Amino acid sequence: MRADQALCEPTQEALLTQWPASQDLWVFGYASLIWRPEFEVLEQHLTKVQGWHRALKMWSRLNRGTPECPGLVFALLSGGSCQGMVFRTPAADVKQTIEKLWFREMPNSVYTPRWLQCPTPQGPVNALAFTLPRKSPSFTGDLSPSQYRHIFQHAKGRYGTTLDYAQETLNSLQQHGIQDKALAALLEHAKD
Repeated sequence: MRADQALCEPTQEALLTQWPASQDLWVFGYASLIWRPEFEVLEQHLTKVQGWHRALKMWSRLNRGTPECPGLVFALLSGGSCQGMVFRTPAADVKQTIEKLWFREMPNSVYTPRWLQCPTPQGPVNALAFTLPRKSPSFTGDLSPSQYRHIFQHAKGRYGTTLDYAQETLNSLQQHGIQDKALAALLEHAKD
């Protein structure tokens, strides 16, 4: 992939119709994709993207909450950096992988998919990532400790609770040697 393609926001349709049949797809995971990728992985590496950070600041009214009691999921927000995992999935499975990713990550077309450069031991790769603009109605803005506490205690959606999702993400990050002090501090609110 050319470097200038990293600036284009990919659509599902474009990826499905234009992806070269012989080219593997790289995907950047920063939360549940790390512990539940749901696609074949040929190789994976710890990586760090620049210009984006992981934040539990996206409303979830389906996967981790309901319209009546919204939960939270992670998003990549602009600014800072984010340690995560980059996964290579085989060219033969790209169509299936993209369809699974869109079903899982884009049920309400909330994220903005984009290409992010991820360092690997063999050099940088452009990986598909799901980011969130702050202007999105799904962006929570700043939440108070009591708001996080309430969400951790009550929000539950089709994939389970916000608390379980946040705790599983922290556990998985720690297993890979990734420290996320902000997430650890947020989870302290669940204990109050």
